Order: sequence, then structure tokens, then C-alpha cells
Amino acid sequence: MKLVILDRDGVINYDSDAYVKSPEEWVPIPGSLEAISRLYREGYRLIVASNQSGVARGLFDIDTLVKIQLKMVEAVRAKGGELEAVFFCPHGPDDGCRCRKPLPGLFEEIADRLGTSLTGVYAIGDTERDIIAARAAQARPVLVKTGKGRKTLARSKELAGVPVYDDLAGFADALLTGSLPA
Repeated sequence: MKLVILDRDGVINYDSDAYVKSPEEWVPIPGSLEAISRLYREGYRLIVASNQSGVARGLFDIDTLVKIQLKMVEAVRAKGGELEAVFFCPHGPDDGCRCRKPLPGLFEEIADRLGTSLTGVYAIGDTERDIIAARAAQARPVLVKTGKGRKTLARSKELAGVPVYDDLAGFADALLTGSLPA
């Protein structure tokens, strides 16, 4: 199955330490929407898996989160792409849930819903927790330098064997030209 799992904040759109709390604050990273569209046109199924603890922290509610996600989906469609699904964890770091990355619950839910293994599926993120969750689900983690990616690259001890790209467009180029490391 040609499937790619994407983190949202820092991979598709600009991240904020103050959280993306409204549709107006959701701003795509240049080239990310086009990268998603290119992958989609080449037959890839694209799914978003994102921690959204701003809900648990009371910074925005589920209705606002849905509006933010809808803006993202519509922006991708406007570029000729499609996101098949958006999975998110609304819990805070102390809630003890399994769906909050670095735990693999979101990935397990994706695998269950699609009825497939995630072994070998690329999972693109910008933080160490994205890498850890992908590995725990047997997916193939990829780090992008956008969002928190540069800080992660400088600090993380979890990156052995993880391909690193400047951004989502760089990953898409490598995947579509067959130049990803084996």
C-alpha cells in the first residue's frame, strides 16, 4: 500500500509554541501543500496524525479544531491533493492516554481503520516524539527540518538511521525520484 503519514504542525503548517488556536493561525509551510498534492497524484494515500493538546489545555475546543483541520483539507484540495483522514490526540501530556505521541496509539488506530500493517510506511515528523511513535508502530520515520525539526536534529539521540529533509517538499522529491535511503 502506498501510504504516507504526516504530522501536522511543523510539517504541513507553521508551528507555534503558543499553539495554532484558530483557522486564521493555520498557515501552510511553503511547498507543503504542493508536496501533498504531488504524492496524491502519484497514488499515495495521505493521512495526518497529530497531537492536539491545546484542546485539553483549554486553548481551543473540538469545534475550533475541526475548523482548523477543514481549512487544511480545503487548502490541500485547492492544490489538487487529498488527505484521506486526520487522526488527532486531544489529550494533554499528563492524561495517560495511548494516542499521544510518542506512544503509538494514533498509528495503531490508523492501521486498524485501514486494515493494514504500517511496516515500512513513511511517517514524516519534526519532533523526537514523532520518530519514537513511528518506530513503535513499525513505520519508517523521516525528520523534516521545518517546525521543531532543526532543534530535534541538534538534540535528539533517536535519529540513527532516520532520513532528514529540509521540508516536506524535499521528502516528496526523494520519494518520487526513488532516492530515499533503503
